[in-house]
Amino acid sequence: MAGIVFSKSSGVNDSIYGKSDAPIRAFLEERVRAYEEGSLVNKLFKMIDSSNFGEKFGSMTALAHGFQPVGEGAAYPFDEKQEGYSKFLENITWKDQFAITEEMIEDNKILDIKRTGAQGFIDQYHLTREKYAAQFLVGAVKGTSTVFRGLKMDCTSNDGVSLFSTAHPSIIDGSTQSNKYAGEFSAEVLGKIETKMQNIKDDNGEVLVIAPDTIVIPNDYELKQKVFEAIGSEKDPATSNNGFNYMFGRWTVIVNPYLNALIADNDKPFFLYDKHYNDAYDGLIFMDRIPLTMRSWIDENTGNNVWNGRARFVCGANDWREIAVGGVTGGTEL
Repeated sequence: MAGIVFSKSSGVNDSIYGKSDAPIRAFLEERVRAYEEGSLVNKLFKMIDSSNFGEKFGSMTALAHGFQPVGEGAAYPFDEKQEGYSKFLENITWKDQFAITEEMIEDNKILDIKRTGAQGFIDQYHLTREKYAAQFLVGAVKGTSTVFRGLKMDCTSNDGVSLFSTAHPSIIDGSTQSNKYAGEFSAEVLGKIETKMQNIKDDNGEVLVIAPDTIVIPNDYELKQKVFEAIGSEKDPATSNNGFNYMFGRWTVIVNPYLNALIADNDKPFFLYDKHYNDAYDGLIFMDRIPLTMRSWIDENTGNNVWNGRARFVCGANDWREIAVGGVTGGTEL
């Protein structure tokens, strides 16, 4: 996402709001940069700029046979591949606005305007993006769709089943694979799910050697404690001789409070994620069509200075192999 685009509006500079327009714009831009640097969306999703009302993400199966041994002077053997599953994501329009009264300008409340109006507006814009992306993951754990602020979200990947499923089908032969697992978090369960992900195959049945390196969890005390106990020491506390802990130093941990909706009486889900695979094969997608565009204008009925904000973006999943969820009732038993 590339900051804010400001469109020119007539009459503002000639009004009592003229002197406040520039500092508010500068403040808005500064807040955007601060949020972009720490955005969870940027850490989990591949950020893509769109130039259309929507984009189709396709895939191809791997070559079926690979290199073959041939005799001296022999012809090149023809290999085979076919179109894989595809996913279409349509950009969504998002809008909001805030107003500055004439009285605030007259009473010289520029600092309050920045802190309450401009700051709150940018806070809500970025919270919307963060909560929207988190709700996509929450919905995908629970089913094939979810609702965010009245918007129905598609939580399926390109194969037509939920992003997290025990039965992702191959387009070649219909065989299935899982990225949804039962079992509460422990060092043993972490190792088992990591191994399952490393052994995931493409549609031709070839192992992809996925390498998850990120653990994503809700903001839950017990879950945080278990995760850092499993990966936080080079010695294994569960063994009598404190043997080497092969999980130490290999993981990035992301704690996201907007995933707390996943916590239930019997479930405390966690995710394992491979960003390199995600970026290479268009897994989790966050697509920006129009960056946040701001317009400042005078409401003739009230005399207030109104700031409109508009953006177009969407998130979704193309491939599913970049991420797995554990600790889920109904998941594949390990």
